[in-house]
Amino acid sequence: MDTSTIIWIVVGIVVVIAIVVIVVMATNRRRREAQAEAGRRKAAELRQSAAETDAAARQRDADAARAAADAKQAQAAAAEARLEADRLDRESVERQSAAEELRAEADDHLRKADRVDPDVDADADRDRDADATTTSSADSASTDRPVAEPLGRHSGGNGPGNGRVR
Repeated sequence: MDTSTIIWIVVGIVVVIAIVVIVVMATNRRRREAQAEAGRRKAAELRQSAAETDAAARQRDADAARAAADAKQAQAAAAEARLEADRLDRESVERQSAAEELRAEADDHLRKADRVDPDVDADADRDRDADATTTSSADSASTDRPVAEPLGRHSGGNGPGNGRVR
């Protein structure tokens, strides 16, 4: 073997090594590019998932805000209903009081009419009042309202101060 053959063998080995290095570098670059592309796809999927999760969270926030607003509206309506019930209760008490005052006034007018009417029979009034009081007592046991005095005899007899004549 002479020197030129050895040189060609060394040059051939160097060329083969260079080709192998070039092939390895090229496949490494493609592999890195494929890994980078896979990473990009994975990142895009994760971003899409994050966007969907964020949209769902925003929807739930909006639903929670609507539910809170509905609850506040219901509380306001309930408070308004309580106020209206209280107002109606006060109005009922006032009207009941006014009715009782009118009833007392009517009874007073009837007593005055009995005092000035010469035809009023005090004995007949006593019998009628006794029957009405018995009936009224039985009725008052079933209601909470005070029983009005029966018409006719109001002062408890023909004693002084009732203005009735026998």
